[in-house]
Amino acid sequence: MSPRINTPRAFLLLGLAVSLMAPLQAADLVVPEDVIFEKNLEYANPDNQHLQLNLARPRKVSGPLPVVLCIHGGGFRAGSREGYNQLCLKLAQRGFIAATASYRLAPKYQFPAAVHDTKAAVRWLRANAARWQADPQRIGVTGGSAGGHLAQFLGVTAGVAEFEGTDNPGVSSAVSCVVNVYGPSDFTKSYGKSVDAHEVLPLWLGGNLETARARHIRSSPLNWVTPAAAPTLIIHGTEDKYVHYEQALWMRDRLSASGVEVNLLTLEGAGHGFKGADAEKADQTLIQYFEQKLSAGK
Repeated sequence: MSPRINTPRAFLLLGLAVSLMAPLQAADLVVPEDVIFEKNLEYANPDNQHLQLNLARPRKVSGPLPVVLCIHGGGFRAGSREGYNQLCLKLAQRGFIAATASYRLAPKYQFPAAVHDTKAAVRWLRANAARWQADPQRIGVTGGSAGGHLAQFLGVTAGVAEFEGTDNPGVSSAVSCVVNVYGPSDFTKSYGKSVDAHEVLPLWLGGNLETARARHIRSSPLNWVTPAAAPTLIIHGTEDKYVHYEQALWMRDRLSASGVEVNLLTLEGAGHGFKGADAEKADQTLIQYFEQKLSAGK
């Protein structure tokens, strides 16, 4: 079925095919000649965890370049930054500096540890912008599923002290725009609508809705939307069994009601983890959005 997009203007398709949810192992990764790819760069060390990121950048640079941070999914308890290596390479070929970061996982590290980590990653990229000829004022963020949630959380909580953490202090964690790929927006309404919410959320939030309701509320990006939130593109399938499609509608409507620019790409019949034409459409739209919002190559 054909996708529909809720946006003030249609996005121009690029013909790129980058799978958002098809991890490519490092051993299989082919780095294009026009890209420099650096692995295992430590960006923070909370609780002696030595958090790292991989970073791709164009070999030839003409002026400060925009940055995109990619945040992996995995239910806050699994997943790997390596799954976004391929997208980072594609973004570098389009004129971006792109990074994919690890963060602390549940159940050992519960909310808001992952939020603290992703904000620390943004601050580290901003603080080290001159090192790669990056523009610290043009940083976008994306992620899928749990990573989509963390990306969206970055977009709505810039400067909220309780979520900033202590690593890489003194630098803003604000982002210029967000691409949220089927990330949940309201955890209080996930139970009964998601096939694994009853397993995943208690591990990350320290209890279920009855025993940890306050954490469910605080960790839901829907509850932190203000007019200062970053412009956002949401990409979601109507047949998602892990994060119900209505979660995207709630976030779209809340952002819009607050006067924040928001677009929604709906993929009819698509589930969680896009494949084939759905993956291609999502990737094309994601890259086009970052080009428009961050003005890559301009």
